[in-house]
Amino acid sequence: MSASLAIAVKTSRAASSMPWISAGFSEDSFAGDAGLSGTVHHFVPDRAIYEEGDQAKFFYKVVKGMVRTCRFLSDGRRQIDAFHAEGDVFGFESGAQYRLSAEAVSECQVIAYRRRGTDGSLAQEDRLARQFFTHAMTCLARSQEHSLLLGRGTAVQKIATFLLEMSEREERDDAIDLPMSRQDIADYLGLTIETVSRTLSHLERDGVIGLPTARRVMLKDRKALRLMMA
Repeated sequence: MSASLAIAVKTSRAASSMPWISAGFSEDSFAGDAGLSGTVHHFVPDRAIYEEGDQAKFFYKVVKGMVRTCRFLSDGRRQIDAFHAEGDVFGFESGAQYRLSAEAVSECQVIAYRRRGTDGSLAQEDRLARQFFTHAMTCLARSQEHSLLLGRGTAVQKIATFLLEMSEREERDDAIDLPMSRQDIADYLGLTIETVSRTLSHLERDGVIGLPTARRVMLKDRKALRLMMA
C-alpha cells in the first residue's frame, strides 16, 4: 500500500507561541507533487519501528497515533528525545545509521519512505528542498528548547512547559488527552515517575489543572502554567 508525501507545514502550527513544536508535514497542499510514495505500516504500543544503529534506509511520517524517539543508556535508563504526533516526520538522518531508536507510544500508523528516492527529488524540487530545510530547522529549535529545559528547568517548569506543548499540538485550550504514560513523561523531562506524579498532584491541588483520569488533563489556568514556564 502506498501513499504520497505531503509537504506543507500546518499554518496553525506555524503561528504557534511554541514554534519549535511545528516539525510536521501536513496534508494541506500539493500532496504528491514530489512524486514520492511510501509504504504504510501499523505498530502496536511499545513496538520498535527501528533501533539505534540500524541502517537509515527509510524516514517516516506519522499518520495516526504517536511515536517516541529515544536512546537507551548503558545502565538501562532511557532518554526520550521527542514525541512525534500526526503529521510529524522522523528518522531523516544525515548519516548512514539511526542515531536513536523509534517506538510506538500508542497504536499507530506510519508511512515509510525510501531515503534514496528522496535525494534525487530534493535536487530537482525547490519547494520540496525548502520544506525539508524548514523541517530540519524546526527540529533543531525543538532539540535546543528541550536541552535548555532539561538543563535548567525545575520539575514544575518542566511539567508546565510539557502540558502547554501538548495543548499546542492538539490545538485545544481546555483539555488534553495524553497518549504517553507518566514513565514516558518522566524519561522525556529527565525526572522520576514519582516526581512527575507528585508535581501533577500539586498542580491539581492548586487548581491549575484537573486530572479526571490518569491520561486526561484539564487546563484550568493556562496563565498560571505560562508563568510557571518563566
